[in-house]
Amino acid sequence: MTPALTTPRLILRLPQAGDWPFYRAYRFSPRSTLAGEDEGMAWTHFAAFFGHWTLRAFGRFIAQDRLTGDPIGHFGPFHPAGHAEGELTWTLWDASSEGQGLALEAASATRAHAFSTLGWTTAVSDIDAANTRSQALATRLGARRDETAMGPCGPAIQVWRHPVQAVA
Repeated sequence: MTPALTTPRLILRLPQAGDWPFYRAYRFSPRSTLAGEDEGMAWTHFAAFFGHWTLRAFGRFIAQDRLTGDPIGHFGPFHPAGHAEGELTWTLWDASSEGQGLALEAASATRAHAFSTLGWTTAVSDIDAANTRSQALATRLGARRDETAMGPCGPAIQVWRHPVQAVA
């Protein structure tokens, strides 16, 4: 059975085809580090959400606002080939969702899922060195910068390590 997680304000669920217009808008916005990519690459990144679930039997959840029903971002466990350990990710797709604690709510729920349901014993978040908002969220989650770890994307990406005990 495929999981759905709920929080007071969100439903965290598998990706759906109807999420594409929202994700596409994000990918073509200045919020995306890959802004300016072509339609085909944006589609490939979107399709990767589905493929990860198929290949690993887990993946990133789409956060859906319980009031509006709109998808607002993607969160959760990610472990592609070539990565030494599982990563916990978070992305709000639109600035209008910022500053309300939604990212913290979703990231906390998906991290608890990774450690409890998936049985992870370690997790990192790879964060762009210039992304201070994401670093602040990692700090609020109790993660600490791991200066000894090299992320899969090189030195411009910082590795933040999550404490296992924070999800109990």
